[in-house]
Amino acid sequence: MDGSSQEEEEDRTFTNISLADDTDHSSRILYPRPKSLLPKMMNADMDAVDAENQVELEEKTRLINQVLELQHTLEDLSARVDAVKEENLKLKSENQVLGQ
Repeated sequence: MDGSSQEEEEDRTFTNISLADDTDHSSRILYPRPKSLLPKMMNADMDAVDAENQVELEEKTRLINQVLELQHTLEDLSARVDAVKEENLKLKSENQVLGQ
């Protein structure tokens, strides 16, 4: 074995793998697909899914708006409670002064 035949032998031990789709499909038997309503059904299903998604989105939006409204109401009530507490403390102080 000289140097060149040894290289040829080494080359044969490696397998070249192509990343391109170069497979020969000519030997494969292809059966024609029967025409069906599948694409139409899929479109109808997609429309139904889109409608469901739209309903869900509207419901989520409604709930988010309701939560935000309740948060604002809670903030307003908390501010009102704080104001009433402050007013109560003033009145207690005044009553103490008047009592003395």
